[in-house]
Amino acid sequence: MTKGTYQVFWTQTAQQDSKRIIEYIAADSEIQARRVYLAIKQKADNLRQMPLQERIVPELIYYSILTYRELISPPWRIIYKTEENKVWVLAVIDGRRNVEDILLDRFI
Repeated sequence: MTKGTYQVFWTQTAQQDSKRIIEYIAADSEIQARRVYLAIKQKADNLRQMPLQERIVPELIYYSILTYRELISPPWRIIYKTEENKVWVLAVIDGRRNVEDILLDRFI
């Protein structure tokens, strides 16, 4: 691992989120499900470089929770946190849902 790079890990919850999303889309279109999967995976893999550039999750700022950041792969929101040289992908959420309730349920 070179200086300035992070390792990206997926929590079990984030893996389950991703799996549910892909299965739901695959019911209509396997091709589209694959496209979404690859887009989400690529976005998360990009976190190896400069993950602290992404925005803090806006719904959590109100609660003074500044630990979590997000990447957007429309309409999906990839929620993660960093620790030393690691990035932990914590959730993949459909941004069209009530994200605040989902996040508060999971992170508070």
